[in-house]
Amino acid sequence: MSAWVHLDTGDVPGGGKSLALMQKGNEFSIVVDAVELMNSTRGNSEEALAALTCARLSHRPAPRVLIGGLGMGFTLRAALRALGPQAQVVVAELVPAVAAWARGPLSEVFGTCLDDPRVQLCEADVNRLIQSEASGWDAILLDVDNGPEGLMRRGNDRLYDKWGLKRLRWALKPDGVLAVWSGSPDRKFKARLQRHGFSVEEARIPASGNSGPRHVVWIAMQGPSAVP
Repeated sequence: MSAWVHLDTGDVPGGGKSLALMQKGNEFSIVVDAVELMNSTRGNSEEALAALTCARLSHRPAPRVLIGGLGMGFTLRAALRALGPQAQVVVAELVPAVAAWARGPLSEVFGTCLDDPRVQLCEADVNRLIQSEASGWDAILLDVDNGPEGLMRRGNDRLYDKWGLKRLRWALKPDGVLAVWSGSPDRKFKARLQRHGFSVEEARIPASGNSGPRHVVWIAMQGPSAVP
C-alpha cells in the first residue's frame, strides 16, 4: 500500500492555520493539524449541499449563487450540473493555495468546471462578498472551515454568529436560500437559524456511499417572521 506524500502547504490568511495537500495514489486529502478537512474520494455531503439547494431554485431562470469555499470542487460541480445555462455562480476561496491546487495537482479532480462560463472564482473572504450587495443572491452556500465550529481560523466564526446571520439575510433575496455544511451536528446553530426567522431543514449525509461519518447540511429559507 502506498504512503501519503506531502505535496504542498498553504497558509490561511489572517493568522489561521496551515493546510497541507496530501496524495496517495489517485487519492488526495487536505489536512489541518492532522485532521482531514476533505478527501477527493468522499464528497457526497458537499454534493448534497448543492443538490438540495439547487432543487429549490429550479423555477428561477437565471439564479445568482454564491459558494463560500472551493474545497475540491464537489459543491461547485454539483451546482453546475443542476443549474441552467443562465445561472451565475461565484465561488469565494480565502486560501490562495487552494485555488492554485485546483488548476495544479488537483486539476484532474476539478476537470473543466472552473472554465465554465457561468463560474467566477474570487480569491477573497466570502464575508466581503456577502457584505457587498443587498438582496443580491438567490442562494448562498457555505462550506467554510468545518462548519459553525471551525478548525482553521477564528474569524470564520463570524459567518455563523447572530450578526453573521443578519448579514446573510441582508445579502439574500427575500425568497433566498441559505445552505450550510458542517462536519458534525450543532443544535445551537440550528436553533440560532430558527431564532432569526429561517425555516430549517436538516439532512445528515454519509461522506461516501452509505458508510462512513455523516455530515450535516442545513437548508434555511427566509420567512415572514424573520427578525430585523
